[in-house]
Amino acid sequence: MNAITPSFLESRGLQLLIFGGKGGVGKTTCATAAALALAQHLPESSLLLVSTDPAHSLRDSLGDMLPPVNLKVSELDAEECLLTFKKTHNDKLREIASRGTFLADEEINRFLDLSLPGLDELMAFLEISAWVERRSYDCIIVDTAPSGHTLRLLAMPEFLRKWLDMLETLLAKHHYMKWAFTRSHYHDELDTFIEEWAASVKRMEDLLQDAVRCRFVPVMLAEAMSIRETVSIVKEGDRLKLPMSDIVINRLYPVNPCPACQDERWHQTHELRNLFGQTLLRRFALWTVPLYAEEVCGRKALESFWDGVGRISEPPRLASRPSAAPALRVEANVRCPPPEATLLIFGGKGGVGKTTLACATALQLARSHPGQNVLLFSTGPAHSLSACFEMEIDSQPRVVVPGLSAMEVDSQAALEELKEQYVGDIEKFLESVSSNFDLTFDREVIERMLDLSPSGLDEVMALTRVTALLASGCYDVLVLDSAATGHLIRLLELPEIIDQWIKVFFDLFLKYPQIFRRTKFSQELVTMSKNLKRLRELLSNPARAALYAVSIPTDMALEETRDLVAACKRLGISVPGLFLNLVTPPSDCELCSALHRRESRLRHKFQQSLPGRKISVVYRRGEIRGLGRLGELGKALYQGARTELAAYAC
Repeated sequence: MNAITPSFLESRGLQLLIFGGKGGVGKTTCATAAALALAQHLPESSLLLVSTDPAHSLRDSLGDMLPPVNLKVSELDAEECLLTFKKTHNDKLREIASRGTFLADEEINRFLDLSLPGLDELMAFLEISAWVERRSYDCIIVDTAPSGHTLRLLAMPEFLRKWLDMLETLLAKHHYMKWAFTRSHYHDELDTFIEEWAASVKRMEDLLQDAVRCRFVPVMLAEAMSIRETVSIVKEGDRLKLPMSDIVINRLYPVNPCPACQDERWHQTHELRNLFGQTLLRRFALWTVPLYAEEVCGRKALESFWDGVGRISEPPRLASRPSAAPALRVEANVRCPPPEATLLIFGGKGGVGKTTLACATALQLARSHPGQNVLLFSTGPAHSLSACFEMEIDSQPRVVVPGLSAMEVDSQAALEELKEQYVGDIEKFLESVSSNFDLTFDREVIERMLDLSPSGLDEVMALTRVTALLASGCYDVLVLDSAATGHLIRLLELPEIIDQWIKVFFDLFLKYPQIFRRTKFSQELVTMSKNLKRLRELLSNPARAALYAVSIPTDMALEETRDLVAACKRLGISVPGLFLNLVTPPSDCELCSALHRRESRLRHKFQQSLPGRKISVVYRRGEIRGLGRLGELGKALYQGARTELAAYAC
């Protein structure tokens, strides 16, 4: 171990060590290497390394090595955890609901089956909470999903308190009725269940805010988009009162005479200087880790990962920019979409360049066809379009260039707007009827029903609203910059679940027309249902919708790409091609040569794993941002496909 070591690798009091950050920055590597270092440093302690990302990489990171005897490794299966949760608690939840609402048992069952909040994040939170409660391990090291979903996990106590408030509201009516008719009230097992659950959530929240027992470590790259996202993470972490003292800056290029390395190093140094300009980050210890020639997986690489760690306490000196920067180089094999294609999704592992390639493609389509309207949008909790275009993009379509608009859909705000509309409609109804004790208690129950909405409803709502813009004729082509693999797969699977959830509400409209008749909320659900039908039809039509996989030449990225392609095949979504991004060109440089040899082997594996699919290779050339460089990339991506581009005009 290096003589200079981050504090989170030496603290004996830690019970929870969490690594988070933008996709593709090396969270899994940092978490795995930290777990191995702690297992060696604390041989008498029992440790758990756990992944909460739906697209797990821990096993890939470990390779063939067996972890030390005092370290257990777990990749959480949210679906399996959900089944266990239902088996353990559903009877109690259904009894609580039946005591406190006008809904029939069948309706209650359907809501509970569809509406557990934040499936992946909730299940991960509850599992980790259970381990902490039982003191099953002395320390738990957590490898999280990319930024937005990590923060949902860490904010889960807030969400669970709302859910518990709903359950307490359901019981309140039962308690009142017992008191009204029998003048008695006693705690039963359901009261105890809610109280114990609330106490457990409070203890977990206390742990997450305890600087002695918990540490959250942001991981980032020396890139503008990564810095921007890290600032957002830290702001939210401060709001949640998470203990944060260290930031890991991964994959720094060395100082050497190679033009490619010099160019990358110059860009990284420039961004590190910008990092020191961020007032919010000045309190952190900044730890740097070099770019290693070999992929960091397996015992030897992981155990030596922290050997190269260093600390920077002041802005590094920025030398003159190298004059011989490498030229943009693309082996363009992926054909442009067919003329009738109207929805293009760019998906893949976090940090592989989905945003860059989506922006470049959308820009190229718009510039090639004057008069055609392209809308580029993102719906996930973490957006990068603004940083990529170097202009402010928000929740309303903004014209980037003639023919291209972009928007970062605030999906959570859209859901909150729907909830406010729902509550407002219910209030109007309840004010119009005579007051009685049933409605006094049912009021809050009815108002809180949307808190039992399925996880991901916000993102699906955003996606259906954008699809409606396509149906209205405002745009000819939609380009989606998607969330990382695991959450994209969930998003593609969600329309069917959301459709079932809407049908539950429609059944309520028919059964209780005096409450739900002609409300704006019911009209909104009808509109959403129509848009959802359009979206499902669009996704299942390979002539009109396609997903373009984006990956990088690493073993872990290959595994995630396989998972994504398999999921698309299962869902009937076309995957016509793959962009293999950030490939190291051949060079005389020792580092670049080692990277090129390793990546060449991976390129062969990609070709074997994805037979029959076109693969375009995009070589590394610094960080591509701004209209000039994105336009250059877009032209290079499809330089052999001018005919198809011309045919794409509607």
